[in-house]
Parts: sequence; C-alpha cells; structure tokens
Amino acid sequence: MSDHKATVIDGKAIAQTIRSEIATEVRRLSETYGKVPGLAVVIVGNRKDSESYVNMKRKACAEVGIKSVDTNLPEDVSETELICRVHYLNVNPDVHGILVQLPLPKHINEEKVLTEIALEKDVDGFHPMNIGKLAMKGREPLFVPCTPKGCVELLKRSGITIKGKKAVVVGRSNIVGLPVTLLLLKEDATVTVVHSGTKEPESIIREADIIIAAVGQAMMVTIASPCPYCLHNECN
Repeated sequence: MSDHKATVIDGKAIAQTIRSEIATEVRRLSETYGKVPGLAVVIVGNRKDSESYVNMKRKACAEVGIKSVDTNLPEDVSETELICRVHYLNVNPDVHGILVQLPLPKHINEEKVLTEIALEKDVDGFHPMNIGKLAMKGREPLFVPCTPKGCVELLKRSGITIKGKKAVVVGRSNIVGLPVTLLLLKEDATVTVVHSGTKEPESIIREADIIIAAVGQAMMVTIASPCPYCLHNECN
C-alpha cells in the first residue's frame, strides 16, 4: 500500500495569485492602449445555479479591472434572437470575449449558438474549431475551456509533475471531462477516462497518480487508500 498522504491543494490561494497577475496585465494594457478587455456574459432565464456562476464571473472581472458587459435574456427568448445578440457582441469593439452560460433552455440548440460565437472571442473554448485543435497533436487552440485549464494549472502551480503520470478522469462531458482529458494528454500523461459504462472503476482509480473528478457529484469516487493528488477531495 502506498504511504502517500493526501495533499490538499489550496485553490483559493492559487486563484488569488492568478487574479493578481491578471490585474497587473490589465493595468498594463490600459496604460499602453487606453483600453481594458471587455467580457460579455450572456445568461438566459433565471436558473439559480447559472445566476450564481455569472455573479462570480462578474465579481472576478471587477476585481481585476476587466469590463463586464451583461446580457440577460428571458427564458422564452427565441433561438434566433439569442443568435442575433451573439452576432451583435461579435462585432462590438468593446467586447473581446463572449461567454454564453450553459445550460440553455431546451428549445435552444446549444451547439448552434456556441458555433455562432466569433472564434477570436470564444473565451470558453467551446467552438468546434477550438475543441478540434485541442484534440490534435501539434495544434494549439485560441482558447481552452476554463475549468479544465484550471485543473491543470492547479497541478502545475502546486509543483506536481504531470508528464509520465497515470491520470484518471472521472466523467466525459464536453464541458470538463473531455477537454481536461485532452489537456492531460498534451502534458504527456497517460490518461484513462472512467464513465457510466466503465466496469470496475474503483480498480482503475486505485492505479492513478492523478485523479480529476468531473462528474459534478460529491463522493462519486471512494477508494480505500488516499489519493495524493485528488483535486476535488472526493477520494477517501
């Protein structure tokens, strides 16, 4: 049995360091060009979880000096009107990044809406071109999905070597599981994805050096011995 002790990564401290670095860069841009980055966040409806996420994004923008451009649309907004709003933001010179908060109402095709975001403003990294480049060896996307990138950044800033390690990703969603798998591959990890169709997932997880739980459910992963590098503290 491994004698590793579980390592708790202080995500809040690392996040604060990153925000301080971004604030410095935003000030430099303002002083050099007289303009700050603008981030448009589009939210449809009044889901409590979406509103919470968007409020955190707006707060983070204010903290680092990024201009937040808010677009709040009703639950029954048509797909056509939503796409028109996206097109407007695409050509707005004060907007440099566009986030469409997911999930969208069932009557709206998420894939179609995300594809309409200008590639150079797709800061969520969900445009097929960005995801495609992320999946290809030797190609670099303009943007990478933020949560997967954050997971890898936490590992790197904690001094954890990814290259050559056995990594297990629990979950295969387009938002977290798939892109974090691709990022770990780019870092030369050996990656296994555990999902709802995996047989005996516990035996696979026990072999991992790095576990990333991307299922959005606490205590989904339970193993006998502590995982040294579990990002979400679900291992016990």
